[in-house]
Amino acid sequence: MAVQSESPFVAHVFVCTNDRGGERKSCADGNSQLLKETLKKVADDRGWKGKVRVSTSGCMGLCSTGPNVMIYPQKVLFSGVSPDDVESIVSAIEGFVAGE
Repeated sequence: MAVQSESPFVAHVFVCTNDRGGERKSCADGNSQLLKETLKKVADDRGWKGKVRVSTSGCMGLCSTGPNVMIYPQKVLFSGVSPDDVESIVSAIEGFVAGE
């Protein structure tokens, strides 16, 4: 039987890495795997282990505006993300961690 509990993370960051192999636009077209790895490294470097989790996500249904990064439980969505946007995402996460 499933056990329901509260998430152990202040913020859970989902980075869509959906790849449609060029058939249609997908988040992977924007190098979203590199974005995920970069965000994960920043979280580790800032000592957010146990507070912030960065995970790969499958399709969120928003690939036409991707790459997409979604943060829960804050319900924050970043679309059209490029490596230049990492600092904005990190700033948002930093605010969530500070406000825990």
